[in-house]
Amino acid sequence: MTSKINITYLENGALALAILVLGYMAGFFWTYTFNVNLAMQQVDGEIYATVQSLFNENVRHVPFFLLFFGGGFVPVLAIFLNLRNWRQLSFWLIVMAAIVYILGIIFYTRVVNLPLNYYTESWNPQNLPLDWAVTRDSWNEANAFRVGTSATSFVLSVGALMSRTFKPGRV
Repeated sequence: MTSKINITYLENGALALAILVLGYMAGFFWTYTFNVNLAMQQVDGEIYATVQSLFNENVRHVPFFLLFFGGGFVPVLAIFLNLRNWRQLSFWLIVMAAIVYILGIIFYTRVVNLPLNYYTESWNPQNLPLDWAVTRDSWNEANAFRVGTSATSFVLSVGALMSRTFKPGRV
């Protein structure tokens, strides 16, 4: 006996929206790490301090916050809208995607990246602290961690949707 999976448009729509938000954030972190950070490693301390502070200040806007926190909220919404499918692999994949994003992006950013941002923003570009390059490298490593975490959340959410297409007994 095989069980028939009857997934609604609302359930799949919520999952698709989670995929879009998680994919956008994975792209954001990837672009920053493999483009912006690489360029910023090639500038002197004064330019780094000035530009990094400007990046930090200019990322604080409503669209970014909606997407950043939406990466945690939308998968949780998808979980609630898919509760009746709790026995399906797709449900547990979106649960894992939400947990990974919330802990690995939102919580990690609060604990690691934001203190580094605040420290960087306190610098006088003409009189940098001796550890400015170490701080830059620490921030770059932390952001690289967020690349892996956000990519993992994205892949898990795509896997959740893909797992719905597989039929029992078919490979």
